[in-house]
Order: sequence, then structure tokens, then C-alpha cells
Amino acid sequence: MQKLKDSIKLEKSNNFDLMASFNESLKDPKFKTLIEKLKLPYEELSKYTTMLEDSSIEYDHCLNCKNILECKNKIKGYAYLPEVQNKKIKFGYKMCKKKEKITKENKHLENVYCYNVPEQIRSAKMKDIFTDDKNRFPVIKWLNNFIKNYDPNKKQKGLYLYGSFGSGKTYLVSAMFNELAKDGIKSAIIFWPEYLVNLKSSFGQSDYQEKIDKIKKVPLLLVDDIGAETTTSWSRDEVLCPIMQYRMQEGLPTFFTSNLDIDLLEQHLATSKNGIEEVKAKRVIERIVALTEKEDLISKNYRN
Repeated sequence: MQKLKDSIKLEKSNNFDLMASFNESLKDPKFKTLIEKLKLPYEELSKYTTMLEDSSIEYDHCLNCKNILECKNKIKGYAYLPEVQNKKIKFGYKMCKKKEKITKENKHLENVYCYNVPEQIRSAKMKDIFTDDKNRFPVIKWLNNFIKNYDPNKKQKGLYLYGSFGSGKTYLVSAMFNELAKDGIKSAIIFWPEYLVNLKSSFGQSDYQEKIDKIKKVPLLLVDDIGAETTTSWSRDEVLCPIMQYRMQEGLPTFFTSNLDIDLLEQHLATSKNGIEEVKAKRVIERIVALTEKEDLISKNYRN
């Protein structure tokens, strides 16, 4: 009997301590604001005072947040918040409205596969393209025409875009891919020098051919910065040439960016540790020419 009395006494004491702590937290306006939204008895809420305190801080951050870049929560774009289910309280991370908006706006980017591409390029937009240099106008016009006329059921040529460092070649093509992605068009942007390094390291592994097929068969492909890689017989004859041959046969639009014009690219592809291999380089160039139209972009360096 004494043990039962002691147990009841202890429970009352614990409940008193919980309520005392809860009432103390209610003095904080942030805490009180969150509690009033839950509409549960204080006795129930007092069991979760510490967790509610954490939530009130993150909830207050959200109420005063101007944009997601200023998010102060532990996980950017998310808040640790309580939710009432069947008059019980549960806690979890909830995406904020600003994050939801960004996620919705960028949903189409899932249609663009990027390999070793900076975030600025991944999120490129046609509306953000710089138009302060008239040298860019022919390329911008070409890309807009491609967007307007693209038909996945027709064979179309892509673009070989070459020119000065930092002129925005990759950004322009990426912006076009992202625009087409809104209509569900799949594409890939491959930084060619790094792709070859990664592919070579996976030689003999089960995913080697899969990596090649992924970019060989994608509806739209950008081979970015071709000519910046170290030419080897393997990369030219066993990787690049078969990819170009397949895409040429299937009529898949293929894009290239380079600091080299076609003639200089041919010289680059001809030079390897095996010496000068003009015929093999010409085979690749013939396929690139068959796949693309040419535009140059000599503009200021936007990276500076």
C-alpha cells in the first residue's frame, strides 16, 4: 500500500515538474505562438516541452524568413515541427513554402543529367542569358529557333559552338536544355575531360558500358569542352567515335562546346602518344560535322 502511495506521489511530482517547465517556456512569445496553433491540452503538450522549444525556434525562423538563402534552421529549407494526429503530437521535418516553390519550379531539371557540371550551369535559364553583347545574338537566335522547332520524332542537327574562354557557351546550351526539359525532353550535359577520366577508371567494371550507353542514347547531348582532354587512341576511337556514329545514325541532336574550331579540333584529335593519326581524327570530325551546324562565340569573359 505504501509503495502505491509513493508511486502516486512520484507521478504527481513529475507532472508538477513538467507543468512548471512548460509554464516557464510559455513566457517565451515564440513558444506561445506555436503552442496556440496546436490546440491541445497543456497537460498533453507539457510532455514534449523540450522538443516544442526546439520547434518554436525553427518555426519563428520560418515566420521571419525572407528567402531560403537566409534560412537559419538546422536543415536549410526544412523546419522541425509538431503535427497533431488523432489528438496526439508527432514531430518531423517539414519542407517550407519557399523550398516547396523552388522544388516545384526546378522539377523539370530532373530531365537533365549532368556530369561534373557547376550548379550555375545546371540551373541556367533562357531568361537570364546576358544580351549585353551583340556577338551573342546569332547563337541566342539559333538556340531559340531550336527550341521552337525541336521535334523528337525528326532528325535534327545540333550545334558545334566554339569561341573564347568564359564567353558563356556551356551556359547557353544548358539554358536551352533546361527550357526543353519543361516539356519532358531528356538531355545530358557531360564535361568531357572528366567524363573520360571517370570512364577509364571503371574499365572492366559492370557499369562501364552503361556509362557509355547513357550518353550515346540520350535524346539531347552536350559534349562540353571537347578539345580540353588529353587525346588517346582509346578515348577517340573506342569512346567518342562510336558515340558519334550511333547518334548520327539515329539522328539524335548533339551539341559541342569548345575553345577550338573544327580544324584545330581535328589537329588535337590526331595527336596522341602514338604519333599523328590524321585518318582516325578525320573519321571523328566527319561525324561531328554531320551532326552539327557551326557557330562561334567571341565575347568577353563572364567568369571574371
